[in-house]
Amino acid sequence: MTPEPIVSELHSSVLTALGEAIVSGRYQPGHVLTLDGVSADHGVSRSVAREAIRVLESMRMVAPRRRVGITIQPSSAWNVFDPRVIRWRLDVGDRAAQLMSLSELRRGFEPAAAALAARRADPHQCRIMAAAVSDMVVHGRSGDLKSYLLADKVFHRTLLEASGNEMFRALNDVVAEVLGGRSHHGMMPDRPNPAAIELHDEVARAIRMRDEAAAERAMRAIIDEAAEALAGDLSAPSGN
Repeated sequence: MTPEPIVSELHSSVLTALGEAIVSGRYQPGHVLTLDGVSADHGVSRSVAREAIRVLESMRMVAPRRRVGITIQPSSAWNVFDPRVIRWRLDVGDRAAQLMSLSELRRGFEPAAAALAARRADPHQCRIMAAAVSDMVVHGRSGDLKSYLLADKVFHRTLLEASGNEMFRALNDVVAEVLGGRSHHGMMPDRPNPAAIELHDEVARAIRMRDEAAAERAMRAIIDEAAEALAGDLSAPSGN
């Protein structure tokens, strides 16, 4: 009998392979998959193939059709908020379009979340955000981008939680994928922009001081700075 960890690893591998094939366009909308085909193509059991297909169904990337089979769905049907869909689109899809779309989304909700956090954050959450900014300063100076990213994620996760809005809080994984995607794809400078770190400090301070307008304004500036840096990265010629 196959050990559970190996089954899980196989499932994850097949799911990623299928998801990336859909996102990249290798499997076009209307293309039909079968469990036997997936099983044979990836060298896994039907049960592993079935579980991967079930997850893709939950993400609305495929749909079963009677007497047809498992049919690839157009991108307009996908659950684009699923972190795995975001990750696949960054890895093998139209990365520029995905990142710009995510930046526009963040501009729509994070400044509002910051304003709510200035109204609702408790002292513990304020301390976590302040500590995250301190960590960003330290790791930004040393160039430890992995630790910097972790502190950045903690800051934004805590801010969304501090907003007290469950809808905003549920978008944490989306923000985390944006932040992680920039680092993973080499779109972060060797030394993070000190101005961006200072803006995070302004947000944390405004929330602590209960200044909703200042918190919203500084958060909007953070997103604008990231979008401008992203636009520069995407427009720069690639090197060899």
